[in-house]
Amino acid sequence: MLTYDILLAPAFVAAAAAMASELRRDLMMLQQNSYFNDRYRRWLSASADTTSALRITGMAVLLLAISTLVPAGFGAALMGLFGTGVCARLATRRYKKPLVMTARARRILATAVALAAIVVVAAAWLAGGGTTAGRLYAATAATTACYCASHLLLLAVNTLLRPVERSINARYIADARERLRSMPDLKVIGITGSYGKTSTKHYLHRILSEHFDTLMTPGSYNTTLGVVRTVRELLRPYNEVFIVEMGAKQRGDIREICDLVRPSAGIITAVGPQHLESFGSIEAVQATKFELADALPSDGTAYLNDDFPLIASRPVDGARCMRYSCTGAPEADWQARDISYGSDGTHFTVTGPGGFVLELHTRLLGEANISDLLAAVAVAADMGVPSDKIRYAVGQIEPVTHRMSLTRTAGGFTIIDDAYNSNPVGSRMAMEVLGSMSGGQRIVITPGMIELGDEQQRLNRELGRHAGLNADIVIVVGHYNREALSQGVADAGRPEVALHTADTFADAQRLLTSIVRPGDTVLYENDLPDTFR
Repeated sequence: MLTYDILLAPAFVAAAAAMASELRRDLMMLQQNSYFNDRYRRWLSASADTTSALRITGMAVLLLAISTLVPAGFGAALMGLFGTGVCARLATRRYKKPLVMTARARRILATAVALAAIVVVAAAWLAGGGTTAGRLYAATAATTACYCASHLLLLAVNTLLRPVERSINARYIADARERLRSMPDLKVIGITGSYGKTSTKHYLHRILSEHFDTLMTPGSYNTTLGVVRTVRELLRPYNEVFIVEMGAKQRGDIREICDLVRPSAGIITAVGPQHLESFGSIEAVQATKFELADALPSDGTAYLNDDFPLIASRPVDGARCMRYSCTGAPEADWQARDISYGSDGTHFTVTGPGGFVLELHTRLLGEANISDLLAAVAVAADMGVPSDKIRYAVGQIEPVTHRMSLTRTAGGFTIIDDAYNSNPVGSRMAMEVLGSMSGGQRIVITPGMIELGDEQQRLNRELGRHAGLNADIVIVVGHYNREALSQGVADAGRPEVALHTADTFADAQRLLTSIVRPGDTVLYENDLPDTFR
């Protein structure tokens, strides 16, 4: 009996720590799914997290502890050891996008812990048998049960707090709207697209800042609440231009942001098969992106990338429409011509309405970057930024982190970092840039692309084919797209291409160090978030 009593307190502490650690991890995944319960449930289904080895072990430990099959002391020891193991396992995990402890995250976590505490206290009093030892044992078992059911607990809390979040958000949105109304001369430029919007935002900000006091939404603040936070915390009365990146996961998302900021100009960079799992169809993607063009006033201007058929075929009737292209689309008003790549970057010429001609050089690589630059140049020229300022700014632009950025290593090989949010068009262009490199082995490391719905298999197989056509060595990371990518590499019909697989990026890095040589070029194409394996 003495041993049993001694084990109880440490066992309860270990179980409580394990439950709290698991709730934080689950909250991180809920946050990465934008706090939407349906998306979180889809992730649970796809990842099988509810039936992971740790979760199954926890259920087995709990069932043994509350059964009559093992002595109480043994049950307490089992729960304590399990809780300690969970804490050790979660403490050593490293995440690409860790939990950001926002006010909302704190509310959800605090409520979840409070709800779990109610369950634990109730179990202790109802099933504890009237003794201190019995209550502590029941509390430990209930805490272990909360660990096993943490997903359900978090879903319940997120639902419970929904009215609270709506009320808080409504106050923040009203405040942001009032701040914007107090600046009637502020020019707002919206940017959206299946891909390319973040790069275009950065390029436009760099060019316009040569001539105007310009603010852009930072980082990935491309939701309504992200824009609201930018307005409330960063917008100043002296700002002349506000560049707003507009992201979307479903119909109405872009319209909601437009209703808030009321843009007078808008850029649609791409319409492609991105986020098809949430949109359902490419037509829904098109309609959502064009919510920006449809929201512009009659004296506003829409800048549309005609290199995408679903943009070129879509008319804009309510505002002035300027189209741009890197591929010579016949209806495009703005064109990027004579594009050539070299060791110092890219040279190209921009032509536009009224005989506009401007020769430019940038350190950026890839047609996708030139397309995004072209949109920024078109907007800046229309806004009256002098050509010499545009030329200077374009020459000074640094690659956006993880978007075709070029680095020469001390080991003598070159890294092309295109790890952020790979898409079918951008990944093909990245492969072609890799293929243009000479002087050493061309190596690509990729886990493939995600959120492509029914097109997942086909588009990743196509990505594998482009890798096989342009690389000498292909390293496929993870299991999610391994089969499709491997089949695509074979489709390229180049038996000399060496195909390797790695379970994790750490494994891929170890493999790379054994094969890379001075003069080689390594392309990192995409980096799946923690919600994918």
